[in-house]
Amino acid sequence: GTGIDPATDGARPAQRPASDLLRLGCGRFRPEVCQAYVQVATTGRATPEVLELLRQASPVELAGNITAPTMLVQGLQDTLFGLDQADATARQVADAGGTIKVVWYNGGHDGGMPGRRLRDKIMTWFDFHLAGRGEDPGTDFEYAVRGSFSGDGLASVRTVYARTYPGLAGGTPASRRTLPLSGGTQPVFVPPGGSPASLSSVPGLGSLSAAASAFGGIAVDVPGQAATFATAPLDDQLLLAGSARARLRVAAVPGTGTTEAVLFAKLYDVGPDGARSLPGGAVSPLRVTDLPADGSAVEVTVALPGVVRQIEPGHHLEVVVSTTDQAYATPVVPTAYTVAAAGDLSVPFVPGDSSADSTVPRTPLIGIGVLAGTVLLAALVAVLRRRRVVDVRPELVDVPLVIEDLGKVYAGGFKAVDGLSFRVEAGQVLGLLGPNGAGKTTALRMLMGLIRPDGGEIRVFGHRVRPGDPVLSRLGAFVEGPGFLPHLSGIENLRLYWAATGRPAEDARMDEALEVAGLGAAVRRRVGTYSQGMRQRLAIAQAMLGLPDLLVLDEPTNGLDPPQIREMRDVLRRYAATGRTVLVSSHLLAEVEQTCTHVVVMHKGRLVASGPVAEIVAGGGQASFRVDTAAATVTAASLLRSLDGVTGVEIEGDVVHADLGGMPRSEAVRALVRTGVAVEQAGPRRRLEDAFLQLVGEETGS
Repeated sequence: GTGIDPATDGARPAQRPASDLLRLGCGRFRPEVCQAYVQVATTGRATPEVLELLRQASPVELAGNITAPTMLVQGLQDTLFGLDQADATARQVADAGGTIKVVWYNGGHDGGMPGRRLRDKIMTWFDFHLAGRGEDPGTDFEYAVRGSFSGDGLASVRTVYARTYPGLAGGTPASRRTLPLSGGTQPVFVPPGGSPASLSSVPGLGSLSAAASAFGGIAVDVPGQAATFATAPLDDQLLLAGSARARLRVAAVPGTGTTEAVLFAKLYDVGPDGARSLPGGAVSPLRVTDLPADGSAVEVTVALPGVVRQIEPGHHLEVVVSTTDQAYATPVVPTAYTVAAAGDLSVPFVPGDSSADSTVPRTPLIGIGVLAGTVLLAALVAVLRRRRVVDVRPELVDVPLVIEDLGKVYAGGFKAVDGLSFRVEAGQVLGLLGPNGAGKTTALRMLMGLIRPDGGEIRVFGHRVRPGDPVLSRLGAFVEGPGFLPHLSGIENLRLYWAATGRPAEDARMDEALEVAGLGAAVRRRVGTYSQGMRQRLAIAQAMLGLPDLLVLDEPTNGLDPPQIREMRDVLRRYAATGRTVLVSSHLLAEVEQTCTHVVVMHKGRLVASGPVAEIVAGGGQASFRVDTAAATVTAASLLRSLDGVTGVEIEGDVVHADLGGMPRSEAVRALVRTGVAVEQAGPRRRLEDAFLQLVGEETGS
């Protein structure tokens, strides 16, 4: 509580000394331990004194002196004490001459206590070695392998038994399989302040993280801050048991003044549908020092988190190296590195005999709320993954975009999008039109998976779109302004963006994208020096990286001058001519009319018209006819007035205008030609702008 300052007769609470306030956060920890924590958490580095203190409290000080028979039980779901620490302890005891038996069970700080079967084994160990009762439990090595989830919400588990713990003197040798890694050299950056950071697990909610990881994980890697290296899909099943290793090349970007890199490595299991799972939510931090200032790379071997994971055929593994992680203190000064794979991925496995157990040990009841949240989250993720795999309409796999009865309602009941439906075919350049507030950008954001619709569905090449869906990799987009890093050059921003997709650098088609941007030498300058038009062109080039099958552009000509707009028009037409599809949202109706083949008009969240541009423009029935002489205009006007349903005939120079009503323009031309009038040109009188204003009810005088 607070004390009373006697000098003020209790008028205000006394101020606690700073040292007292620091001790309040230490609980029952010794002051020197608390001080060490404060120092490391504040600076991100441990002093020699702190390292010595931690060493004195570590098993490393004792394990080398243990010669008594030792049974070491380690949980697989444990981000507090990982398998690497248990492995180090086991080897120290074995080197000291002790008898060692190791068990990796399906639990831990993040996943529950040992079950009854394992507790019985522990008692059997003590009975034999301490009391001399029963049979020798031996020194075999056993580890649990989690299987699929059953109908009661629990996972089946099998146990693998090996003769001895692998790698110890006289024991089973450690077995490894090498898998080539692809990915090339990738740039990664540290954001200012180290935020936003990648997410591997939920700090303080280990059981929640573990349950989620069993169904696919909650891990998130921030684009531009992570390099991804992938193996080829596996032809056969692989039982990963232990710590995989990867050889990396790390270099500082010249000019940043960086001499060291703090990185976080993790190993994903990736299914054929692109769904990624981070086993155990585990991550390996590493610090690479003495980076050369000239950008030369330093090679390091990374021991990835120790896990047990059954990798199915058709799946592949991904090594992800991030500059940030929520569970760790990260550098706060913005900088950039390049990371490349310097060799194959070395994957450990331990062959042995298997026996089936019933289910995963139940998580202890830490709290009704946490347990209920765990079950709900796990069930939800399982359902979403299951739906993502199967929700494909085969008849639409060649159709770039189908939107059916799409709806989005915001707070207060405002319907931003209301029952929107339209379809875009391959090779089309479709213009999405509508006044401010029509719902265009909301529709595009739902298409991108940035927000969820409240009704209806969006399908891209037959796949129903949801946030993070793999089919979105076939879509390139520029919506609501680019998010470039101003301290990096244009080309560095493009490389960072592409690296975040995890695809090979050679697939980016960088040269073609830069040709579209037309920035010349400016692409090497910092984006912070760019004009609005230059940023716009760079954003369009970014959307075109990899030449996506569906290109979505929101107001692409903002900030461009007339020659650049004309160039953009040609680029989009050429792009669609390759069989790809372009969707353009714009308020420049003249540009849409000259660029697009088809148009969709929205008003107050609803579709009011869709179809080829020519049909939309001609929808009012107003037509113009250019004839060969001024005298012929009088004859043409007289004839048109005589035709049924034709009104509003007027002469303007050598052109006759008329409202044909429901009469086809071709029929009017035939009538004119039959009377001897030479028609040199016939077409709609109104422009797309006129049609647009009429459709949305904003035409003057309407």
